Amino acid sequence: MNRDRSFKLLLTGFLILSSGPFLLPLNAADAKRPNVIFIFTDDHAAHAMSCYGSKINQTPNLDRIAREGMRFQNCFCTNSICGPSRAVILTGKHSHLNGYKTNEGGESFNGAQQTFPKLLQTAGYQTAMIGKWHLGNNPTGFDYSDILVGQGPYYNPPMIANGQRVQRTGYTTEILTDLALDWLEKGRDKDKPFMLMWQHKAPHREWQPGPKYFDLYKDVTIPEPDTLFDDYSGRGTAAHKQDMTIEKTMTRFDLKFDPPKNLNPEQLAAWHKAYDDENAAFEKAKLTGKELVRWKYQRYIKDYLRCVAAVDDGVGRVLKHLDDAGLAQNTIVIYSSDQGFYLGDHGWFDKRFMYEPSLRMPLVARWPGVIKPGSLNTDLVQNLDFAETFLDLAGAEIPQDMQGRSIVPLLKGQTPSDWRKSIYYHYYEFFSDRGASHAVRRHYGVRTDRYKLIHFYNEDEWELFDLQKDPNEMRSIYADPANTEVVKELKAEVARLQKLYQVPDDRGKLKASEL
Repeated sequence: MNRDRSFKLLLTGFLILSSGPFLLPLNAADAKRPNVIFIFTDDHAAHAMSCYGSKINQTPNLDRIAREGMRFQNCFCTNSICGPSRAVILTGKHSHLNGYKTNEGGESFNGAQQTFPKLLQTAGYQTAMIGKWHLGNNPTGFDYSDILVGQGPYYNPPMIANGQRVQRTGYTTEILTDLALDWLEKGRDKDKPFMLMWQHKAPHREWQPGPKYFDLYKDVTIPEPDTLFDDYSGRGTAAHKQDMTIEKTMTRFDLKFDPPKNLNPEQLAAWHKAYDDENAAFEKAKLTGKELVRWKYQRYIKDYLRCVAAVDDGVGRVLKHLDDAGLAQNTIVIYSSDQGFYLGDHGWFDKRFMYEPSLRMPLVARWPGVIKPGSLNTDLVQNLDFAETFLDLAGAEIPQDMQGRSIVPLLKGQTPSDWRKSIYYHYYEFFSDRGASHAVRRHYGVRTDRYKLIHFYNEDEWELFDLQKDPNEMRSIYADPANTEVVKELKAEVARLQKLYQVPDDRGKLKASEL
């Protein structure tokens, strides 16, 4: 805890004790350090939340957080892949410094390094981690943890509770909600402020809905994205050679032609009841071409949205508990996801690329009495800022070697005059000797409020997009002579950010000769 905050709390206590019946009116956020609940999902695209204008689903409980708090329009990840995003959040450092750059490089997160949960513990907070961890080891810095093993299945998950393996039965999203509620009700120390990281597997691939949700959207046709049949003619090698299309990449498990392997008899019967008739009709139709892609899209997106609906219902249960337990007023609730996701955009699923659907993260926050209800923030923020924000909320000192900035001023409606005008992105998971999942090439780039410059450095190909004129990023304008000055300015910004963030030379760093 920093010195100013300590004095503030001491002064608050003195005023309450010394004033007898004449208590001074104090702001609740000043009188008591707030609790923090950080709700985190996996692969939940912002454009599958109705508060972000979704055309395909409704998320009333997530919308409640935005309605009673703030929605961030421009929150972006630093590296669009599950484990690395989590490592950035824990450390407040880019992937090349926290040491966790890919999901597939045989790496394990270095739990001995500085993380915000450890610093919160030092500041007097109780910390808990429930759900998806996915960093190759057991959590450190948490007073309580109950985590999925690896990615974790959607049904009947084995889990590790404070280091002990346990087997649970049921639908994972509901189990994780039950565990979060149980800890809030019975597990926490009620004499301490707390930080709860409640992290879902959903809606990660293979998008397996819970039994309660099998009939959701059953007789509905979900609108298709405008770019479902993109041919990538306006982009380079990376967009053409990826392996993440709805048309060609999805498996029988993705498309629910084969059931999950770990269902119990009751769950398996429900699964067959939900899918068998539709599968039989599909086999009979013998679809080809665009009609086959459309069928696959409908199957995929409905299952994805069913998984989102289960998360949204769980969020509603936790918000109700905060109301009923009298915790809502002094608890900050923040919702986000590790990156965005392609919901048929460009004909794709998955993430990884620096293109908008996977770069953009949802971020909504509620802080009663501090955040103006219904607020919208358009500043450029990143998951790089989350650790600093949590520490700032707790009144703890933010280490100088963290690379993001606290968004607490933004939550209060006050954008600092020196707030960033660009964000840096770097994706590493492609290995020259064996490729990687979905074959997305390594790249880095910079995004401003209007432009995005991407460098696929192993191919030495550049792409430039004007997001005002081409929000779907259909055609790179890098080679257009009219954009020479824009390219020069953006390359200079890449070089500045790579120096600022201490990007090493062996990570595809921009060369002076390229400026």
